[in-house]
Amino acid sequence: MKEKSKVIAIASPTATGKSKFAVELAKKINGEIISADSRLVYNGFNIAVAKPTKEEKGNIKHYLIDIVEPEYDYTVSDFYKDATNAIKEIISHKKTPIIVGGTGLYFRILLEGYKLTDVKPDLKLRQELSLLSKEELLLIFEKLDKKSFQNITDIDKRKLIRKIEICKSLGKPISEIEQKQEVPYKVEWIGINMPRDEIYNRINSRVDRMFEDGIVDETKNLLKKHGRIKNIVDTIGYKEVIQYLDGEIDLDRAKELLKQHTRNYAKRQLTWFRKNEALGLS
Repeated sequence: MKEKSKVIAIASPTATGKSKFAVELAKKINGEIISADSRLVYNGFNIAVAKPTKEEKGNIKHYLIDIVEPEYDYTVSDFYKDATNAIKEIISHKKTPIIVGGTGLYFRILLEGYKLTDVKPDLKLRQELSLLSKEELLLIFEKLDKKSFQNITDIDKRKLIRKIEICKSLGKPISEIEQKQEVPYKVEWIGINMPRDEIYNRINSRVDRMFEDGIVDETKNLLKKHGRIKNIVDTIGYKEVIQYLDGEIDLDRAKELLKQHTRNYAKRQLTWFRKNEALGLS
């Protein structure tokens, strides 16, 4: 029986220093890095998503960064395909793949054995559902899949609509069709553990640096080039700056909101990653 190839997975909330840790590790073990972050794939998304700079990459090859334009709706299926190809390429170089990021669903599909549900988008249904409130969507999903509904801790409208779309397309609850499968790799999990207060302090400092580094100009440039497309206006960082640019709030309030929303996001990430006991996150 062929021995499984080893991959290393570094999964932790935002602002815990996992990108820097991954680069240092890659240098030590002859590794290359695959980003598991749903926003780093987009060209032009830099300051707001804390994309590693050329210097921060430390001459280590990184995959799945700056691979699509913001107009493209990059899916979990896209990630699974691209990450799988990247793992194969890295292994062919006799190097160790290191997957690092904060998008929990990416890790679940790629490395935790959860089967990807291949349902094509129903644009008409999505249009109809997008007109409903989040509360109305939750009621619909609860009727379609009570078991999965009970496991929801926090979810945005886009993901909720996708779950409803899958249930309606397949005619059965997601909880009935989700099947775990064998992971084709030997996975070594690494979680970066630190007190929540420390994570929040690091987030606050990072947001201050974002404004010093020019997040307002970055947002203006993206809006000028792409317009108010969904992937920009729904991204933490840009949406708060857009409120400032629209005159709805002042700059200090934009900073405050960005810090708050990022802390909330980190809390959701921690809740997700704690489900994977191999990460050892408290």
